[in-house]
Amino acid sequence: MSQLKPILSHLDPIIPSSTGKFKSAPYAFHRVRFHPRLTLWSFLLLFFVLLLFFCSPPAASPAGKRRSLHTLSPNWELKARNSAKGGGLTVLVTGAAGFVGTHVAMALKKRGDGVVGLDNFNSYYETGLKKARKSLLERQGVYIIEGDINDGALLAKLFEIVHFSHVMHLAAQAGVRYAMQNPNSYVHSNIKGFVSLLEACKNANPQPSIVWASSSSVYGLNSKVPFSEKDRTDQPASLYAATKKAGEEIAHTYNHIYGLSITGLRFFTVYGPWGRPDMAYYFFTKDILRGKEIKIFHGAARDFTYIDDVVKGCLAALDTAKTSTGSGGTKRGAAQLRIYNLGNTSPVPVGKLVSILEKLLKVKARKKVLQMPRNGDVLFTHANISLARNEIGYNPTVDLETGLARFVKWYVSYYASKKKTAW
Repeated sequence: MSQLKPILSHLDPIIPSSTGKFKSAPYAFHRVRFHPRLTLWSFLLLFFVLLLFFCSPPAASPAGKRRSLHTLSPNWELKARNSAKGGGLTVLVTGAAGFVGTHVAMALKKRGDGVVGLDNFNSYYETGLKKARKSLLERQGVYIIEGDINDGALLAKLFEIVHFSHVMHLAAQAGVRYAMQNPNSYVHSNIKGFVSLLEACKNANPQPSIVWASSSSVYGLNSKVPFSEKDRTDQPASLYAATKKAGEEIAHTYNHIYGLSITGLRFFTVYGPWGRPDMAYYFFTKDILRGKEIKIFHGAARDFTYIDDVVKGCLAALDTAKTSTGSGGTKRGAAQLRIYNLGNTSPVPVGKLVSILEKLLKVKARKKVLQMPRNGDVLFTHANISLARNEIGYNPTVDLETGLARFVKWYVSYYASKKKTAW
């Protein structure tokens, strides 16, 4: 621990920089373009994933005890209404106690929007970290309802008491490798949960505009780089990727039939303070400090994207989202449908990531280089962000070394203050 003291005095602040509202410049109506030769494969993929859900036994979910209308606190409705008050947008953030959800909710509240969070606090990774994020948001005036997006009665009641102008849908079962252990949890959260949320939005009056998190994983085995929104996405390398691809097809369906305004965001390896412990940069930091051997896959590179940049992209998508055209489930005209890459455009070898962490932590890592296993991971990611830059003004600015310095400062501070055994 004494080795860490010198780094605390000179690293950048851990709280994201303030994110101002994006000015609504003229932008082109952008509808997702589906390659005609790939449409059949896309719908076959969707059919397969839905078949897996309906033919599978109930998932052994890590969610723990689920909340419902009967188990929520008596004054939850009042808290939700108060949290939704603001001078701008009124946004429901699902997965609000998650990594990206916390940062997005905080940025929205900081600029004056009304925000209500929803999260089931599942045990996929340490719930204590999620509870700490919840406390952080509560201090900012954001109320998080502990509930599940598959609870139709809860969603219906929530949309009844708060007329949301927008939904930022970030709730999902994350992680590529965990899908090999618990595949049903991905179908339950990423497909069934998404449909449950879209049903609630469809039935709302007025209907909200929706921005949701897809993933760079949809590019799968595509070898053309950098990845563009026009590239094929019918070769998923993992079940996680398949569920996100299925979500994009489902979004197209609800947009087409019900007039929901929907924007999908393909995130590229988001990292930073309050991050996810299952991400490489996070557990590398933990293992380096503990003197444990870390495994690096030969040739692996990622388009690491700092959380502040992703938050700016999320807010830009919300600010430029057009109004849904439906009402109470009835479509009244064509609605906006968009998909954007949110990356950093500069892939970095994982070995370089480790070198930066060694420099920041002042500890030499014990490294073992291996070949990439067949566990659903892909060897590299690289985002083409020209569409997001041109249409919503997305412009990432944080380089990996700067972002990791902020993460390391947060990591040391968080685990030291909580007196947790992180190393």
